[in-house]
Amino acid sequence: MSNDRTKASEEQIIYANILNKGMWFGLALLVITFIIYMSGMLPSHVPIEELSKTPPGSEVPYWGMRAHEFNIAFNIPTGWGWTALAGKGDYLNFVGIAILAGLTILCYLAILPILIKKKDTPYVIIAILEVAVLALAASGILKVGGH
Repeated sequence: MSNDRTKASEEQIIYANILNKGMWFGLALLVITFIIYMSGMLPSHVPIEELSKTPPGSEVPYWGMRAHEFNIAFNIPTGWGWTALAGKGDYLNFVGIAILAGLTILCYLAILPILIKKKDTPYVIIAILEVAVLALAASGILKVGGH
């Protein structure tokens, strides 16, 4: 026998539905963009045959380099700079990754009006703070770490 405490709330159902649809969309996009990359339909920024080569003056092949060194060797932008390369086969898959990463923000924004309507102040504050923190983290404004 179920009671109200075991049923999902309206906002939980909306959050779950958006997350489910977004996850399937992102996954499908990852598969499609991987097929595009592997088929060679779009040129790559970093030709796949270059990855196993060792650059002059180095003892390590490109694929063994640290990310920073690799980025310098191939003039790859950091942060959201990848969007300039989204038309290249090897960077197109980042679009699906960005969509998947942004789903939580979208979910919180979708349930925010419901929380406001219910006058659920603590959860309204939590949702707003969650969106703000995730958006700030994704913006690249804060630079933390050695990368």
